[in-house]
Amino acid sequence: MHRQIAGKLTGRVTKWLVLLAWLVLFAVLGSLSSKLIDVQDNEASSWLPGSAESTKVLDEISETVDPNDIPTLVVYSREGGLTESDLAAIEEQGQELAQVEGVTDDGVLTPAAAAQIPDLPFQLLSEDGEVAISSFVLNFGDEGWNAIPDAADEIRDIADIDGVEVHLAGFGGQAADSAEAFEGIDTTLIMITLLVVIVILLFTYRSPILWLLPIFSVVVAYSVSGGVVYLLAKNAGLTVNGQSQAILGILVIGAGTDYALLLVARYREELRRHDDRHEAMAFALHRAAPALFASAATVAVGMLCLSFAELNSTAGLGPVNAIGIAVTCLVMLTLLPALLVIFGRWMFWPKRPAFGSREPNTTGFWARIGDRMATGPRKVWVVTAVLLAVASLGLLALDADGLSTEDTYTKEFDSIKGQKVLVEHGLQDNSNTAQIVADTDQLDAVQEAIAGVDGLGAPTPAQEIGNGRSYFEATISEDISSTAAFDIVEATRDAVHDVDGADALVGGGSAFYLDTKVASIRDNKVIIPIVLVVVFLILVGLLRALVAPLLLMGTVILSFGAALGLSSLLFEYVFGFAGADPGFPLFAFVFLVALGIDYNIFLMTRVREETANFGTRKGSLIALGSTGGVITSAGVVLAATFLVLGSLPLVFLAELGVAVALGVLLDTMIVRSVLVTALNLDLGGKIWWPSNLDRNGHTVDPGPSTSAKEPASV
Repeated sequence: MHRQIAGKLTGRVTKWLVLLAWLVLFAVLGSLSSKLIDVQDNEASSWLPGSAESTKVLDEISETVDPNDIPTLVVYSREGGLTESDLAAIEEQGQELAQVEGVTDDGVLTPAAAAQIPDLPFQLLSEDGEVAISSFVLNFGDEGWNAIPDAADEIRDIADIDGVEVHLAGFGGQAADSAEAFEGIDTTLIMITLLVVIVILLFTYRSPILWLLPIFSVVVAYSVSGGVVYLLAKNAGLTVNGQSQAILGILVIGAGTDYALLLVARYREELRRHDDRHEAMAFALHRAAPALFASAATVAVGMLCLSFAELNSTAGLGPVNAIGIAVTCLVMLTLLPALLVIFGRWMFWPKRPAFGSREPNTTGFWARIGDRMATGPRKVWVVTAVLLAVASLGLLALDADGLSTEDTYTKEFDSIKGQKVLVEHGLQDNSNTAQIVADTDQLDAVQEAIAGVDGLGAPTPAQEIGNGRSYFEATISEDISSTAAFDIVEATRDAVHDVDGADALVGGGSAFYLDTKVASIRDNKVIIPIVLVVVFLILVGLLRALVAPLLLMGTVILSFGAALGLSSLLFEYVFGFAGADPGFPLFAFVFLVALGIDYNIFLMTRVREETANFGTRKGSLIALGSTGGVITSAGVVLAATFLVLGSLPLVFLAELGVAVALGVLLDTMIVRSVLVTALNLDLGGKIWWPSNLDRNGHTVDPGPSTSAKEPASV
């Protein structure tokens, strides 16, 4: 951005126009952002590609089996055995449950009714008489996800029996628990994140009022980006789920605060050099905008690489967060500068940057660290790299084969308690079935083929679905998302695929989770190399060199390995998590590489700027001293915001938050400040090959990191 353009954005008149424009967008799109949860699609079917076998089954049976059907169980248990009055109450409640809005016309299957059905492939009363089940199907049409919580509350009220433990289980119970897990995602999570950021900004700025402007700006960015995402989800088919909305809020607030810290730091420096605050902001934007824009572009492009994913949920996450970053960057380069100029120097109270006062950044902690590294940079980067490589060995402890329903959450929800009761008393969750489609003329052969599959119940009566195809189900005895259930699905698929001429397919809940795992593994192999290539090309264009981008990519990959290795050890030995979601490595990689490169961009653009005057070695020390404090603060902010994801009771988000937070701290405090700077000091002008940036005879001894010229911060 040229200084003339920067000056026009924050001129005496245009600053008010910029503020007015954003207030209008805030009012219009902010109201839509509050509706974002209404367009979430958290159904498993919306996550999978059309090529998945379970998706093909769903397409074939859609005319026969409503895809909005939600099999639901009410589990009753009494230690010592259910009494006759308990069983009578359960039968009466069955009639009441049948009247609940959303319960299909098939009604409620109670233990007494089930006893009258010959050859029923499952039991609704345990042999010890301690547990009974009422089974029914909920269907709310396309609005099913939003209607589940209210229906669950009504069902629990009806099912209350003195002395009897009652749980809502099956798909309906799991859906209700999932809704509870994401409850407050658009309010509580954001408020906690903002509170954390405010506390950090108070310590960073040491001003009781300056934090208001960055916080207002990130709130505007979050609201506007949420409104844009809502419009695309409602009108353009963009997939948004609770997971992507949670990450959107965290990313916008964290990255937005980072950008604000960097811009405010540069503006404060320029206020010491320019009496007119409008002129100071013009210089600040001229210096800071290219690095901020490059940083945002790297993150946005990295997010967009997720669009190559087979999983619709992952593919949708890319555009959602790219939109958030793009809007955030625009807000921080327009609205925040306008606000800073409008309010003037007094916002920095009690330490107002007076014109002509001394800039303290170049003699601080990081400047002293740089001076010490300058005496033996090779030893520093070798030791640092070895330590990071050793930390990466923790990856051997990472188990990303998936999580059972019980292990998916950080607390025990009602449906999980119900599932445990069923398992303990030898009952099956009849809501978890394998759905099998085959040619009608080969139906007997297909049913005979699955008879020997361990863990698979007896087939239900077959239904014609047209085009010479038939459909039936068989209950899977294991938890829907467990490895054992996946083994049963795979064994069933092997069995039916071997029946010549049947063209048989196997779908259902466990098949969905299995296909999700397979697609996640594929996405890991495809997207990670794409992200590396794209980010490398961005760095080449930004730094106009080849060696420096290669070094930076190597350091970020090393940082990613160390962060994931240390995180894996924490997951297993500290938090006691049973494993990780198959998509976790990809999500962690994309966020850590994109965000980790950010800080290297902030540092290396400053190094490049100073190299022209002082050479690479001296320029690296000046860059470290000038940017160290603010980038470290930015890293702490981003780490803290991602840790807030742990407030949601989902293991996947908790693990992602911990891994990204740890990786960001490693990047800002070790990789960027120590490893990258030591490499710069050791290699000198060679890092700019093949450009001639540092071929002008700079042989200055690194010396102190302060410079005679005024430092031009990031």
